Amino acid sequence: MERLDGTVVLVTGASSGIGAATAVALAQQGAAVALVARRRDRLEAVARRVLDAGPPALCVEADVTDRGQVARAVEKAVARFGRLDTVVNNAGVMLVGPVEDAPPGEWERMVAVNQLGLLHVTRAAQPHLAKAAASDPRHVADVVNIASTAGRVARPGTAVYSMTMAGVVTFSESLRQELQPQRIRVSVVVPGIVGFGHTPPAPEEQRVDGEAQVRKIERLAPEDVARSVAFIVASPHRVAVNEILVRAADQAW
Repeated sequence: MERLDGTVVLVTGASSGIGAATAVALAQQGAAVALVARRRDRLEAVARRVLDAGPPALCVEADVTDRGQVARAVEKAVARFGRLDTVVNNAGVMLVGPVEDAPPGEWERMVAVNQLGLLHVTRAAQPHLAKAAASDPRHVADVVNIASTAGRVARPGTAVYSMTMAGVVTFSESLRQELQPQRIRVSVVVPGIVGFGHTPPAPEEQRVDGEAQVRKIERLAPEDVARSVAFIVASPHRVAVNEILVRAADQAW
């Protein structure tokens, strides 16, 4: 992998889990990191880990479902660092349970965060990514979207979440074709079961049902997924790694 010195990365959902691990992994490759999430106290803890790796970090409180907050977050990152080379759309919510019993508000939240949030961030970042791709040091920019194996294989209790994740995968492929002439690479990472995620807890009865499905599986660590993101972003400019599917070794689906 190449070094990312002189480049700037923006990571959403950066306060924990895959987002935090990804921010640290890319900082270890030399990138300055803008950390975006709703909770500043958690962002600051991750920022300290980024600073320990060497590059600077910026904490930006923002809700990705709010288009105005997203636009301001991107502008803050560009104002602070002067450019934007990579966006990692990691912010996501997984609320499980049967469709017939689920509160519609949970569906709306998953669609808002998992899909609209990704759209808002990508749209706000695109002009800056195109500008970075046309300049030193790497002459390429990246959008990396974090999806889930739930978007490939639907299981009981994950219907709406699976719908949102399938949308992330198909959106990523269409966007890849649109942005390729601008030398903006678009990739999707599709993780399996991760041991420490970015989602709020489900109601107890739903959590127990979900746990029963995966009880015997040794789950991925967030760092396992972060390594996949780092491999994509730090690949030479002539290489486009458009999709990585990374399952837990014990995961059959």
